[in-house]
Amino acid sequence: MSEDKETPEKRREKLRQEELKRNPGGSLHGGGLPDFVGSMGWKSTGILILIIIIGFIFVSLFFK
Repeated sequence: MSEDKETPEKRREKLRQEELKRNPGGSLHGGGLPDFVGSMGWKSTGILILIIIIGFIFVSLFFK
């Protein structure tokens, strides 16, 4: 898809990312996890989910 035929969703996301770059403190009141995951790739998000699951299993097995 060329740059001049971007969808409204891509344009909205691009504007949101630009706003976060200009005003990083403005997003402190909401959207923390979606912004965090949106800035990571899909591999990093998968690794984060695996770490959370493994941590939950570890805690549930050893801290009863």
